[in-house]
Amino acid sequence: MVTFPNAKINLGLRVVEKREDGYHNLDTVFYPLPLQDAMECIPAETDSFTSTGIPIPGSPTSNLCIKAIELLRKDFPSIPPLSVHLHKKIPMGAGLGGGSSDGAFMLKMLNDTFQLGLSQENLIQYALRLGSDCPFFIINSPVAASGRGEKMRPIECSLSHHTLLLVHPGIHIGTSEAFARIRPQQPLHSCSQIVSQPLTTWRDQLINDFEQSVFPSFPELAEIKASLYALGAGYASMTGTGSVIFAIFEKRPNWEGYFPPHYTVHCIAQ
Repeated sequence: MVTFPNAKINLGLRVVEKREDGYHNLDTVFYPLPLQDAMECIPAETDSFTSTGIPIPGSPTSNLCIKAIELLRKDFPSIPPLSVHLHKKIPMGAGLGGGSSDGAFMLKMLNDTFQLGLSQENLIQYALRLGSDCPFFIINSPVAASGRGEKMRPIECSLSHHTLLLVHPGIHIGTSEAFARIRPQQPLHSCSQIVSQPLTTWRDQLINDFEQSVFPSFPELAEIKASLYALGAGYASMTGTGSVIFAIFEKRPNWEGYFPPHYTVHCIAQ
């Protein structure tokens, strides 16, 4: 069994209110990107997890791939022990949802391979138990999202014929750290309303609230965003709680040599 979990970006991200359960209600548009990890899963004598590519910190038992197996096995004990190998290419702690994607794709792969008969809605509910971003990757097409991110409505949104740059300076931002300075508020217009407008209007209207929270502690990120606009971007923003800054260009920019060599830059032609 082999699958290729992909990344996402947030087109706008507003924190609407804090909930009684401690989570926050959000307003965002999730958009999938063809930046992918590679995951192989085969039957084995015991569960195991190995990885290559970008080093993955922490215990293998805390990885969402293994958590996804354990979660489904509670309800489907016939799932055998599995050996999982993950080649990691999507940066972690970057706002691209790589770990969430790995977990969600594992749920989908197990459902298909072992014919568990779970519907998309069933899978979304399992994915939500893994993490707030996980349900998106069950649908994996542009959606307007609210609640914790699990309330999703498909929308028409295409960045085809555009070029995206993803700039990762190697900074890891914890989710709790990003939420620390957030002041929830109801936006005048939803992110989905704004992305339905021409790209030329996004710069002044499409906001990621976490930039105000994160940029004061990491001014380097604000500098990257300004550099991308100087390079000719039609729109630039941090994705998720950071630290990747992405930019959308009408034409492929001449970015080679533009950023420090320790930065990771992905150029994606849609």
